[in-house]
Amino acid sequence: MQARRPTAAAEDHLVDPEVHVASFRQAREARRSELAEDYVELIADLIGDGGEARQVDIAARLGVAQPTVAKMLKRLSEDGLVQQRPYRGVFLTEAGQILAAQARERHRIVERFLCALGVSAETARRDAEGIEHHVSGETLEAFRRFAEGRAGA
Repeated sequence: MQARRPTAAAEDHLVDPEVHVASFRQAREARRSELAEDYVELIADLIGDGGEARQVDIAARLGVAQPTVAKMLKRLSEDGLVQQRPYRGVFLTEAGQILAAQARERHRIVERFLCALGVSAETARRDAEGIEHHVSGETLEAFRRFAEGRAGA
């Protein structure tokens, strides 16, 4: 039996291997940083709202068990993003504060973009939570320009 040659349409969809590798690498890196960004953003919000971020509050807000939070906080501490003080909660280092601000801004841009498309505010807030970590700087900038253009319209 003779092997079938892919149709022209199928060939159009298979990208160059180097492009494929770069795409998957970007997705893997986004997944790796997603948790850290979510944690530092939440810690910053908790500190801003109540003056402290406690492990129990982080667990409740993320819907995970406290041992899961403890393990992640250990990793964030090793990465220089947080400091844990006995009986005083969790605090962001300068690097953690910068990462939290960047994550918050990315979230804000994606949320505004989705709302500019006509997505409800509630859905935009939820969807932005995942999208914000996976868009490139170029795409994020396009989202920002679009949302700003729609706000002025």
